[in-house]
Amino acid sequence: MNAERLLTHYERIADEPDAIARLRRFILDLAVRGKLVPQDAGDGPVSELLKRIAKEKARLVKAGEIRKPARSTPIRDDELPISVPKTWAWVRLHEIGVISGGMTPSMNRSDFWGGNIVWLSPKDVKADEVSDSELKITTKGLKETRLETYRSGSLFMVARSGILKRIFPVSINRVPAAANQDMKVLVPFLHGHERYLQIMFRGLTDFILRELVKTGTTVQSLKYSEFEQQPFPLPPLAEQHRIVTKVDELMALCDRLEATRAERESLRDRLAAASLARLNAPGTKTFQADTHFALKALPALTTRPDQIKQLRQMILDLAVRGKLVPQDPTDKAVRLPPPRQFAAASGIDDEVFEQSRESIALPSGWQIAPLARLSEHIVDCPHTTPKWTDHGEICIRTNQLRARSLDLTQPRYVSPETYLERIDRLEPRADDILYSREGGILGIACRVPKGTRLCLGQRLMLIRVGAGTRADFLEIVLNSPFITNIAKARTTGGAAPRVNMSTVRAYPIPVPPLVEQRRIVARADELMVLCDRLEASLNDSDDTRRRLLDALLAEALAPEDVRETEAAK
Repeated sequence: MNAERLLTHYERIADEPDAIARLRRFILDLAVRGKLVPQDAGDGPVSELLKRIAKEKARLVKAGEIRKPARSTPIRDDELPISVPKTWAWVRLHEIGVISGGMTPSMNRSDFWGGNIVWLSPKDVKADEVSDSELKITTKGLKETRLETYRSGSLFMVARSGILKRIFPVSINRVPAAANQDMKVLVPFLHGHERYLQIMFRGLTDFILRELVKTGTTVQSLKYSEFEQQPFPLPPLAEQHRIVTKVDELMALCDRLEATRAERESLRDRLAAASLARLNAPGTKTFQADTHFALKALPALTTRPDQIKQLRQMILDLAVRGKLVPQDPTDKAVRLPPPRQFAAASGIDDEVFEQSRESIALPSGWQIAPLARLSEHIVDCPHTTPKWTDHGEICIRTNQLRARSLDLTQPRYVSPETYLERIDRLEPRADDILYSREGGILGIACRVPKGTRLCLGQRLMLIRVGAGTRADFLEIVLNSPFITNIAKARTTGGAAPRVNMSTVRAYPIPVPPLVEQRRIVARADELMVLCDRLEASLNDSDDTRRRLLDALLAEALAPEDVRETEAAK
């Protein structure tokens, strides 16, 4: 084992998203392969342990406490999932203990429930040890059903559940307990090595899930007969105790690392929030200094994708509230179109506009108006699914929309005839805004790129900006938390959420002077480029940490002769 190099490089991999979870799996993998603690000739041969197990099994059979098991078949090499030390033995699971299952007494019998007998189900199997359950049965419920209680020190394993797609939960009961029908219980013939058996199951989880779990129509379940016959590795009992001690010690270290990491992430979140908060109320004298301070600090504080996303949203929010660039009192206010030009045909939800406009405070010189007042056209797309073709004219789907960009890497096409039908209301042109008002990407806006000919699929709207408002500024506003929060609060349709046209037309749009709009867009673009660089750097760092962790784990798990060969090169 070469775990020293892993520890040496830990600081470089500590921020890898699942580093600690993988370290836990690494510890268990080493344990079950006999690489976590050294072997000791003073432990005595494992055959002595096997004799003790066989002797206790024979005693239980003679006492009538268990049935005489079927004769075991010899273990073949192709049944062994991993390599273990030569001092260990492979034993079929049914030779280690008795495996059985539970059941659920009738829920209609109130006299069966509410007692003091622990009755374990999958939702109770969450920790290494368990001594209580959500539901308990009565003595009567135990006597009048085929339930049995299992002695302390048994292993309760989830045998049927969707969770078997990911993990194999195993808990040790520390009080006598019964089980429901979704559990299998292993009662070892010998007391005192149940904790090693639990570690063994966890270290072989990937193999168990891959080879010993079947996928049903609704949930996964253990292949019970194959599970009982599967050979598992047993070291001498003294070595088992050393393995348990070392695993507990290292898992406690992982707990501390996890707590330290959580504290570090919480501190970073608070520092990032404090840095961004300085931008929320900039004064005319300190605004540039606050911006410089925040942007200088953020690269060191952003270590997760959600933090970059939060930063992008903050930039957009500052933009629409007049806090991204300072105001210039010499800028001329925009002359808005008269209300009479749009009121008759626009179908505006006045309540949406009036209530929402009150939730935002704007700088002097800014105005606010419904989206319909600022637009030449707002049209809905056709509500039919287009017939797709292998080539022709590009037809945009909602999953191609990104905030302030359109993804054309995987275009879909319609025939020229379908294209003409779908542009009947309005043909998209450069700088028109595509807006998603339905489905999973509700409230995303992006402009039509220059030189692009396209039509709209379903669940999209087309917005053409009028005089007095820049299309790139309106794009920022529509993607900002101010507008998206209004959209989410006003959705209808339940499982297929959507925003009504009258609500979209009533969106309250802040309107700064045109020259300030230009400065806001330029500053937002500059900051989004910074976000892109932060995100790329974060992805590169994550990839580097992940590859380093992969290499270190692979090296630590490699057989000794492989490592010696590599070292000699």
